[in-house]
Amino acid sequence: MARDVEESNVHKGAVDTTLASEEDAAALAKLGYAQELKRNFTMLEVFGIAFSIMGLLPSIASTLAFSLPAGPAGMVWSWFLASGFIFIVGLAIADLGSAMPTSGGLYWWTHYFASPKSRNALSFLVGYSNTLGLVGGLVSIDYGFSLMLLSVVVIANDGNWAPSDGIVYAVFLACILCHGVLASSMSKIMGKLQTTFVVMNFVLNLATIIALPIGRGSQRNDAHFIFVELSNLTTWPQGWTFMLAWLSPIWTIGAFDSCVHMSEEAANAVIAVPYGIVFSIGSCWLFGFICVIVIAACMDTNLTNVLGSSFGQPMAQIYYDAVGKRGAIALMTLLFIVQFMMGLSITVAASRQTWAFSRDGALPFSSFFRVINKKLGHIPFRAIWGCVGLGAVLGLLSLIAPAAAQALFSLAVAGNNVAWGTPILCRLVWGQHKFKPGPFYTGRFSVPLGWTAIAFLSFGIVLSMFPVGGPNPTAATMNYTVVINSCVWGGALLYYALSARKWFTGPKTTLALDDLSETEEREIAGAGPVIKGLEDHAV
Repeated sequence: MARDVEESNVHKGAVDTTLASEEDAAALAKLGYAQELKRNFTMLEVFGIAFSIMGLLPSIASTLAFSLPAGPAGMVWSWFLASGFIFIVGLAIADLGSAMPTSGGLYWWTHYFASPKSRNALSFLVGYSNTLGLVGGLVSIDYGFSLMLLSVVVIANDGNWAPSDGIVYAVFLACILCHGVLASSMSKIMGKLQTTFVVMNFVLNLATIIALPIGRGSQRNDAHFIFVELSNLTTWPQGWTFMLAWLSPIWTIGAFDSCVHMSEEAANAVIAVPYGIVFSIGSCWLFGFICVIVIAACMDTNLTNVLGSSFGQPMAQIYYDAVGKRGAIALMTLLFIVQFMMGLSITVAASRQTWAFSRDGALPFSSFFRVINKKLGHIPFRAIWGCVGLGAVLGLLSLIAPAAAQALFSLAVAGNNVAWGTPILCRLVWGQHKFKPGPFYTGRFSVPLGWTAIAFLSFGIVLSMFPVGGPNPTAATMNYTVVINSCVWGGALLYYALSARKWFTGPKTTLALDDLSETEEREIAGAGPVIKGLEDHAV
């Protein structure tokens, strides 16, 4: 315990160049933080962790229940249009990530730009929404993994076996615990692993793009079916069913903020973070569009057969129809392996946000979770297991009903949309005069891009609350996202009103102010007083 206390003390002395370069440490010092994590990630690896979490084909497969009811054209064009808007959101976040890269960027930026009266409450809300959104993303990814793995067993048994909810949860629990172990023990090579994960993603995409058209042969669907034919397998109007299909790309490409959370482990973060965001979204936009076109070209025209597959996964049925039993088992195995990699990457990203929020004293037991374990490679070991533990509890929703399990996907959407939109809104409404661009900047387009991003994110929050099947839902078909997120947001604001407003004053400085390096002094002097406690070191 004494070692833990010692390791949690404020960093003192000159920059430890085994952790970061003087320039990176100075950029972080400008925001009030000492360098505590080791900068193991290159720009390619920062891109890799976001792209790996997005997972592309596994994510598309996990969310076919959202996109297929709109028909082949609905699936294809919803991907293209929603991805374009997500790219705009990414540009707005990239502007902020280049200017002020820190692991807790979203709530930090909110506090910096918001009005003095609202900054503490809004920062507190964003921190909780982002933390729970990331853990929700972890849970939904690992839940999807369990369904994919078990679908292989179902295919092997020719559809004559179906897993119970208890078995699904047991596989989920084993998966999330494995992620905790690997995230804790592989920190020294975690950056390098992201490159491997990216390669595996492209291998899966290429295998699918080649195997499906070859397997379907003369049964491939024509261009009219792919790009024009709409369906409506819900009781919503056709137009709204098309809009609900947007949830697939919104959930899939919703991990770009992981680049922000890796800011303090990225070399040259002012460049690596924004380009990691932009390239990961752009890659998913392009390659995802190709994937959904291929799926639409090769799937059964009877969408009810696909969605109601005895294998429990629409993608498993699509593979089975194209390449038979053995081919489907092989491709679904590759699919769940890539999904497992997604879960590991988001475990890392979620733990960094949790650690950063604990560093600023906002989470319960913050002094416990903010400790850095030096023996395991300067990682937030306790924050990793905090995320895993919370995820295991949230995963119990899968035992209630399919609709409750489905809410895990929307939890990530709604929670993260609030976390992304709030700092953008605060910058545009209150803090534009305080914004100093970094090396990446969208220039005169920055403000209109920001407002477009806010409009889209607001729409996405509303969209994620709707029951997918239609109006007048039953208890079994209800979308419980509104309940879960209301508890998260309402609980955070109630906690702030009753207690945290008395002690949470926003991000805290962890610098030893009397022992700054010359580079850090220059950065702080040039930045102005951005964090309480640094005023004496600012111009």
